This record gives sequence, C-alpha cells and structure tokens, in this order.
Amino acid sequence: MELITLLSDDGTPTGSARKDTVHTALTPLHLGFSCYLLDSDGRLLLTRRALEKTTWPGVWTNSFCGHPFPGEHPVRAAERRAHEELGVRIRSIRIVLPSYRYRAVDASGVVENEICPVSVALLDGTPAPDPTEVLDWAWAQPGAVAQALQTTGFVFSPWMREQLPLLLELDGLRP
Repeated sequence: MELITLLSDDGTPTGSARKDTVHTALTPLHLGFSCYLLDSDGRLLLTRRALEKTTWPGVWTNSFCGHPFPGEHPVRAAERRAHEELGVRIRSIRIVLPSYRYRAVDASGVVENEICPVSVALLDGTPAPDPTEVLDWAWAQPGAVAQALQTTGFVFSPWMREQLPLLLELDGLRP
C-alpha cells in the first residue's frame, strides 16, 4: 500500500492517503515530483506512459514522475523512482523548480492536483523500464521537444507542456 502526502493550499502537509484512492474527479492537493533526465550530450529522456496508468495513459512525458512517501524528500523519492520505474541510477540531481504547482483534468475526468518540485539529473546507461509504468522511451534534444510542444502539444502530458518551457527559460536543462 503506497501512501502519498496530502497538502493544505499553502503546501503544509495535512496527512496521508493511499495513492490508489486519491486520483479521482475530486483529487485532493498532494505532493508529487517530476524529474528530467539528461545524458552527457544534453539529450533529454522522454517516456511514454503505460496504457495501464490511471492518468494520461499512452501520453509522452518527461523522464519520470512520482510521489514522495510521507516524510521522504523529493530528491530521495526521485532516486527511488528512477530505479523502480526505469531501472536506472541517477546522479547530480538538482531541484530547479521547487514550487511548481498544477491542476489538470484528463479525458476520463481524473484530476491531477499537485505541488510538484521539478528536478533535473544525469543518467549514464540505458533505461530498462517497468512495462507497467513506461510503454516506450526516446532520447531527444530539448529544443526539438520544445518545438514539438508548440506544434503538437496534445501528444504530451499537461505538466510537461508547462514545465519544459520554464526549465528552458531558467537554463535548467544542462548536463
């Protein structure tokens, strides 16, 4: 049973709930994280969400996302999820957007409602993703992904459509 941290509107933890019960049409505000992985050439790892995912199944997105356990720091959660979801270890992780927040509703009516620190890290090696999490993956140049977001944004997760331009504006995507 995986627990996630529920938050008040100001970001203060208010308790926890089972992850499998939270994502509905009435999803409460909770803590998440997003991570963007780069290789030594500055390419960005994109992943396509598995078709079994509750929200945005089959959609291309950033390298991986997740939810810190109650009391777990987002950096530690990213390290844990990188291994669980992609079968990799990451290094040089840094939080670039510590206060990013979003709310989005997918086509099925399920809501994402998160305060979601966004980090960038380096990956050496080849992903070996968990197929229940990741359907496909690809390396791409961040500038090319930014152009694709402008012309075919519907192919990507709503959080990536917001986060990537902010990361590029801050020069946050560098190896």
